[in-house]
Amino acid sequence: MKRRVFLQKSALGIAATSVLASCGDSSSPASNSAPAIQTLPRLNWRLVSSFPRGLDTIYGAAEVLAERVSALTGGRFKIRPYPAGELVPGLQVLDAVQQGTAQMGHSSSYYFTGKHPAFAFDTCVPFGLTTRMKSAWMEYGDGLSLLRELFAEFNIINFPGGNTGVQMGGWFKREIKSLADLKGLKMRIPGLGGEVMSRLGVTVQVLAGGDIYPALERGVIDATEWIGPYDDEKLGFHKIARYYYYPGWWEPGPQLSFYINRAAWEKLPTAYKEALTSATREAHLLMVASYDAKNPPALQRLLQSGVQLRKFSDDIMEAAHSVAFELYEELASQDTLYRKIHTAWKKWRKESYQWFNTAELAYAAFAFPKVS
Repeated sequence: MKRRVFLQKSALGIAATSVLASCGDSSSPASNSAPAIQTLPRLNWRLVSSFPRGLDTIYGAAEVLAERVSALTGGRFKIRPYPAGELVPGLQVLDAVQQGTAQMGHSSSYYFTGKHPAFAFDTCVPFGLTTRMKSAWMEYGDGLSLLRELFAEFNIINFPGGNTGVQMGGWFKREIKSLADLKGLKMRIPGLGGEVMSRLGVTVQVLAGGDIYPALERGVIDATEWIGPYDDEKLGFHKIARYYYYPGWWEPGPQLSFYINRAAWEKLPTAYKEALTSATREAHLLMVASYDAKNPPALQRLLQSGVQLRKFSDDIMEAAHSVAFELYEELASQDTLYRKIHTAWKKWRKESYQWFNTAELAYAAFAFPKVS
């Protein structure tokens, strides 16, 4: 049996045992407990996603969650995922969960910075936390508790729901050799990264994943970012835009999130809450591993097809960095909750950068270039 499958099944068995035990009489040994899970209600929930079904890794996190919850509850608690546009448009997922149209959602919270700029911290901000730093902040720092204060204002409880790892800088129809080449460019880019690009002279648009290709094809936009080689290849951007830039400085470790309507969550039996929490963590972990496995061969295929790989120039990186941190301070002066989250994030970022700049960076700087 492959190690990954063994670990998944082992984790599943342990979690299932815990759920079953929690349903019984805590004063009696688990082995003597009645199969009380069968007395729990049968539930059918709807989960709306911001992503199309064809993107099997990012949309697939919702399917992983649904499968795990069903398995952990003996099929009594079922969650049906709906891809973007099937029940609600991809950029209306938060609204749907807030209003109770669906009990759950799966999205990137930076799509909703128009509702509150601090939503960006739930996904990522330019020059922010990497995947491991972000997971540490959410699980062992103040990240999750602070962001739940924000989501509570929208009748939602949030859970980490995957991470893509550092993303690519996107697809451009023409070369971007310097900061001056960004002026007047029409680009799809969400979140605070979009605001930074706007301040650098880019005309910014926010589009759901399924809407990007036709916009790029028709010339509505000149450039787009999405995720990385695996998904970008699936969406076919390389057929229209030749130049593939890196790094995605605005997305060093973007986290996806599961949203749950707070009223629906509070009605759940404890065993179902535990099963759902465990399932979100498994979906979160598997997404990162899946992208790390799929992106390397996908990049090679893209390069073999004639894609031109380019690195953003130093003047673009420096200007973007400067504008980004000016923006954070500006927003912090305007909103109390944003300032509270930003202050905690900034402290965690400083300490994490100091540590990763020691062992991680020294190893990567020496070893990575030596690939033969």
